[in-house]
Amino acid sequence: MSNIRLNVWIEGTIVAALAMAFSFIPTTIGSSFSISLGCIPLTVYAFRRGVKPTLFSGLVWGLLHFLTGQVYYLSVSQVLIEYLIAFTCIGFAGVVSEKLQVALAQNNGHQVTKLIIQGTFSGILARYFWHFVAGVIFWGSYALWGMNPWIFSLVMNGASGLATGVVTLIVVLVISKKWPQLLRPSK
Repeated sequence: MSNIRLNVWIEGTIVAALAMAFSFIPTTIGSSFSISLGCIPLTVYAFRRGVKPTLFSGLVWGLLHFLTGQVYYLSVSQVLIEYLIAFTCIGFAGVVSEKLQVALAQNNGHQVTKLIIQGTFSGILARYFWHFVAGVIFWGSYALWGMNPWIFSLVMNGASGLATGVVTLIVVLVISKKWPQLLRPSK
């Protein structure tokens, strides 16, 4: 493995640890709504490095929940979906990475903004889709007010996903304006 590739994987592990640290900032309201601030560094990393390294970094972030005792356990399949699959899927923010790098190099602010919006919501949607699935299958019997599990999961995970997406988008757009070098891969 070349030093450059090794550095990419090390960077991804550090980003996962930073995402876990951000996860300790309290943003939970009630039992089901929270803003996942850890998506911010993962999204920046996705724009720097692309899908594959960020899928790995998201998986590491999910695994770090076990080491820090931040896992809500109902069953093995629920844990697999919510901590391994869902957190890994934030890596799909990197689907726009190559185009974003071209737009950054061309100093095309409109295209940069458009791609950041697309990438941010690609990763957030991919992640929260799995939380929605887990909400229906595993958490539905805990739905407040006896609400239909599909509706409850859609509302709660949709609100959390939307809030996470908006906060992530705002921060990444500020980064793109103030410190665009953070979105570019280092050599």
